[in-house]
Amino acid sequence: MSEEIVSLPVLPIKNSVLFPGLLMPLTAGRPTSIAAIDAALASEDKELLVITQRDATIESPGANDLYTIGTKAVVKRMMRRQDGAVNLIVQGVERMVLVKIEQTEPHMSARARLAPLPEESNTEIEAMRRAILELAARAIQLAQPNAPVEITQMLAGNEEPLQLTYLVGSVLGLPVEKEQSLLEAPGRLDALRLLHSYLLHELQVLELRNQINNQAQNEMERQQREYLLRQQLRAIQEELGETNPEQADADMLRKQMDEAELPEDVRKEAERELSRMEKLPQASPDYHVIRTYLEIILELPWAKSTEDNHDLANARQVLDEDHFDLKDVKERILEHLGVLKLNPTANAPILCFVGPPGVGKTSLGQSIARALGRKFERLSLGGMHDEAELRGHRRTYIGAMPGRIIQAMRRAESNNPVLMLDEVDKLGRDFRGDPAAALLEILDPAQNHTFRDNYLDLPFNLTKVFFITTANTLDTVPQPLLDRMEVLRLSGYSAEEKVEIAHRYLIPRQLKESGLTDQQFILTDEALRHVIGRYTREAGVRQLERAIGRLTRRVALRFAEGDTTPVTVKVEDVAEMLGPERFSFELARKQLPPGVATGLAWTETGGDVLYIEATLLPAGRGLTLTGHLGEVMQESAKAAQSFIWAHADQLGIDPNVVRRSGVHIHVPAGAIPKDGPSAGITMATALASVYTNSPARSDTAMTGEITLTGLVLPIGGVKEKVLAARRAGIRRAILPKENQKDLRELPDNVRAEMEFVFAERVEEVLTAAIPDLAARLALPKAA
Repeated sequence: MSEEIVSLPVLPIKNSVLFPGLLMPLTAGRPTSIAAIDAALASEDKELLVITQRDATIESPGANDLYTIGTKAVVKRMMRRQDGAVNLIVQGVERMVLVKIEQTEPHMSARARLAPLPEESNTEIEAMRRAILELAARAIQLAQPNAPVEITQMLAGNEEPLQLTYLVGSVLGLPVEKEQSLLEAPGRLDALRLLHSYLLHELQVLELRNQINNQAQNEMERQQREYLLRQQLRAIQEELGETNPEQADADMLRKQMDEAELPEDVRKEAERELSRMEKLPQASPDYHVIRTYLEIILELPWAKSTEDNHDLANARQVLDEDHFDLKDVKERILEHLGVLKLNPTANAPILCFVGPPGVGKTSLGQSIARALGRKFERLSLGGMHDEAELRGHRRTYIGAMPGRIIQAMRRAESNNPVLMLDEVDKLGRDFRGDPAAALLEILDPAQNHTFRDNYLDLPFNLTKVFFITTANTLDTVPQPLLDRMEVLRLSGYSAEEKVEIAHRYLIPRQLKESGLTDQQFILTDEALRHVIGRYTREAGVRQLERAIGRLTRRVALRFAEGDTTPVTVKVEDVAEMLGPERFSFELARKQLPPGVATGLAWTETGGDVLYIEATLLPAGRGLTLTGHLGEVMQESAKAAQSFIWAHADQLGIDPNVVRRSGVHIHVPAGAIPKDGPSAGITMATALASVYTNSPARSDTAMTGEITLTGLVLPIGGVKEKVLAARRAGIRRAILPKENQKDLRELPDNVRAEMEFVFAERVEEVLTAAIPDLAARLALPKAA
């Protein structure tokens, strides 16, 4: 029977599957479908093959567009509509497998084979049937809580497992692919398992949907309940003659507004916003936005300021207590105090402290605030990319806040604090804006008296704020911003200054941190200098403080373990407590061979001695440069070689040696990048030394820029370079004539110990640096 093949008209259907034994209403509108229905009605059995399309968008399906398994159906009822379509009711009879499409016009006809499922009856099938009944009952209850009980009873009364599967599958509203999988199941047990998994998924979806609906319903009920209670509370308050909560908030804000010293335009805007708030219900989002806005306005120090301490002697004492040296910076602060004492309405200066890390830029701002008797606020600008961080966000945005400038004023509670903008050289810039451009208004006394924050949108006067910015370098600071600030440079400290700073500030602070007394821990001056020279290499004192902290902690551990003997740390104890030496200075070489000259370099951690080495390359060509040199330094070497070659006769150099030999200039250490023009005269000296085979003086270091005409141009970083020479044991330095004025920055003891030679031309440098060359040629001597 199962192998019987019959020929039947085919009715393709969309988005649904007809199961055997079930009735299904259909509407046919395609001409081929109507023709297939007519062919079935013309037959004696009124049978046709109903097959689902794989893709519902195809209007003229072929054999590949249909599933291979469908259902033989009988047309039970048919009615034609006025628009030409046909309404009919069909009943599924049996599963059939599509074997071959015989024709497609005027309707589709196919040969198909009956494929009934084999009879099965076992315990697992019965268990699956009962499980499906339970799941179906739960699904019906979740989908329709008021569904008639007869539906569940009808399902339970269906003893045939396969028929139950088809019935439940048709009412679940499954996707077409899942319904087709039920129809194509090879056995009753497989169909039951499929339906069981589909039911479990549908139950999860229905339970989640019900949970969401219940939450939404509860929220609505809560809001309705709160609304009713609020209305009742308002009615009770009106009956008792009391004000409602909204009015109480408004009255409180109005009272604060009356007590606050607000500018007229600010008061006018605040009253307008307060009037808006009074008309809004407390549950409205705008109510809380306006209230927060008004609270910020009332908390800002529009007219509140702290009284400045004009005692210059006290200010000088405070600055000296907190920081050693820094005379220029302290004098500038005292100058401002003197101006304020004579003219209290003068605008505060805008200072920019520039210097390497650890020299006390940030702590100096705190000392200034203490000396002036003002509040101190600090903002770190490092890595800031968004301009709105400074100006704030407009109130139209959710969670909008004032910018960091206004927030700092709010925290300071006065309109004349000392406001430090730290790391101004590390500002970022991206698509969100340029914070440096926002600082142009903030730091301009001609504009910041009406600074408008995006959140407030009200003019706030910043002219009384003492702005201090800090930076490690000015290279990344935009020129328009730099033009608005008075730059004060904080150079590095000498070894003597570090010793003094350690005794005054660092050692007492670390003793306090470690819980020791100055009798329990003693650090000798020799050990301290050893730590400064061999364990730190910096312009500031941060690494030095960390090293002293390690020493005090080692001693504190000894005391904590029970050994209460006072400890005096000497030079020989340092290596045991801090480990091997981390740095070694480039000490002065006792004797320099021809071709070597001593230069001086500036680094971010201070200064350093630089030995420039030159050697001739017989039969070589050109100039070879090594030592990780930058473009400017390479150009200085080429300028020095050109000058020496052009003046070879005057310097007593054989032109044939220059012409027939190449020259190699190397600047150790090769792994450290070097750049800048200040090594020009040192390279010229090294070249003159190697070409004349005359050694340069080993006790002399030099720095200066060179030109092709032989001029020696001024350079920067004189203090750091001279200190580096002294640290290396060199007591004679050649400097550009125009840098003579910079010696005032040096400590008195350094100026007394060092011999300085000032040169205007390269010939004067060579006279001072190469004794043999000066004696042979009787070149003019430098001043």
